Amino acid sequence: MTTDTLNFQTRIRPFRQYAGWIIGIGLFLLPLVPMDLTTYLTLTVAGISLGMLIFLIASGLTLIFGLMDVLNLAHAAFFAFGAYAGFTVLNLLNNAGWIDSANLAQSLFYLALALGAAGLAGGALGMLTEKIVIKRVYGNHLMQLLVTVGVSFVIVEILKIIWGVNDEVVPVPMGFQDAFIIFGVFIEYFRVVAIFLGITIFVILQYILKKTKLGIIVRAGVENQEIVKATGYNISWIFTLVFAAGAALAAIGGTMMAIFNQAVDPGMGDQFLIFALIVVIIGGLGSVTGSFVGAVIVGLSFNYVAFLLPKMALGVNFMIMAVILLIRPKGLFGKD
Repeated sequence: MTTDTLNFQTRIRPFRQYAGWIIGIGLFLLPLVPMDLTTYLTLTVAGISLGMLIFLIASGLTLIFGLMDVLNLAHAAFFAFGAYAGFTVLNLLNNAGWIDSANLAQSLFYLALALGAAGLAGGALGMLTEKIVIKRVYGNHLMQLLVTVGVSFVIVEILKIIWGVNDEVVPVPMGFQDAFIIFGVFIEYFRVVAIFLGITIFVILQYILKKTKLGIIVRAGVENQEIVKATGYNISWIFTLVFAAGAALAAIGGTMMAIFNQAVDPGMGDQFLIFALIVVIIGGLGSVTGSFVGAVIVGLSFNYVAFLLPKMALGVNFMIMAVILLIRPKGLFGKD
């Protein structure tokens, strides 16, 4: 490495350290130029809520892909499976006549039931997948790609057999269809719930990974499984639980996104897997904080650009990812 290269890296190091905040603040303020304040605030709230929904998907991918080093392309299928599990619960409640008359408290309770069913279904499916398939291909990325694509195809076909190939309308509890007004901005209650849920999941994951013995064991097991096994811990079973937790988070995200879009279909996971991959890469592999910040960046940029230049809405996130990787090749919060 030449002296000029070393000097250049030394000069840009402070910028790289705060690149995430600089890019985030820039994206937050840039749309103020061509739009009025009310529109800006409306898009910002919508963008943050969308970002939190994407974070629910990306957090599971961070655990499986970033933390366990497993390239899991079946994550989209876990997402869709969870969406249908939550849809089934909400549909049963709707058939009983409880959805249309639900107030906010009842709506929250019904949402908890749907998310609980989705999380349990996704976790069980993830555990089954890890035990039968993933356990045999640890350390082999090519085989992980191939087998998880196969698992994804199988799960999607099962969804089509059980629920059919057509889109289904998701009944939304009446309490979530109301809104309140702040500074002239109509904010739907469901968006507030999505933001609160995303932040709650972020705090819980951070606490578990950094403050509990389980988190320490998982992070140590990723670095060196043999040493962890020598201390008497069953790292194989712990990895199964982590994989199941990642699948459960994807399933919960699926139910939330199904309510957000008010529709489900067997292939709905593919679109949002792209967003989740972008978020994980922007934030840095294995970083929950990075996924959280990346999800907010993606949610805001998508909403702002979709309003200003609709055809560029998805492409702008690829551009942001490319710029960040040029500045920090390991992502905003990736370890150097």
